[in-house]
Amino acid sequence: MTEIEEIKTKQSNLFATMGVSNRKNHIRNVNDYYATEPLALEELLKKETFSNVWECACGQGHLSNVLKKHNLHGKSSDIINRNYGEVEDFLRSETVWNGDIITNPPFKFATEFVLTALRKVPEGNKVAMFLRVQFLESMGRYEKIFSQYKPIKVYAPVKRLQCADNGDFIKYNASCTMYSWFVWEKGNYNETKIEWINY
Repeated sequence: MTEIEEIKTKQSNLFATMGVSNRKNHIRNVNDYYATEPLALEELLKKETFSNVWECACGQGHLSNVLKKHNLHGKSSDIINRNYGEVEDFLRSETVWNGDIITNPPFKFATEFVLTALRKVPEGNKVAMFLRVQFLESMGRYEKIFSQYKPIKVYAPVKRLQCADNGDFIKYNASCTMYSWFVWEKGNYNETKIEWINY
């Protein structure tokens, strides 16, 4: 065994001991479908007000059902038919939305989802995305988003919230990936505040 292979084996054993997965060794879902734990949205709704919400990457409805429970649901859609909501490619859709947008987008298209959502909603409306904390990094995202469109709030949970591969929370193996809610208000890009969600 080479030194690099030995290090990788030790790292994998450490992740196994911690009860988390190493995403580098994990084959990502083909459609990047990682369902959000509903508690994440329940906690956000204690901090922010929304209305007529479009959940544009709804999967099997984990977030949409929370929106319905709070009478905030306007529309649910996904590029894949998962027997929930409409089938619609959010990034190619010409739909303009007179309300707010909340979703956990496929990470590989997260930048495009943010920019598309901000184009689709009217001034003063909100876009909330459940994103990895590392979304704050990279010159590309800074130039395309943060230099022009600063979120009004970033909500960081004090405990790690789950995103389950292919919507399967039963088989879920806790990840070392950290997520936060990023909330934009269209037209208000002056300052970003960070708050913690303690539940």
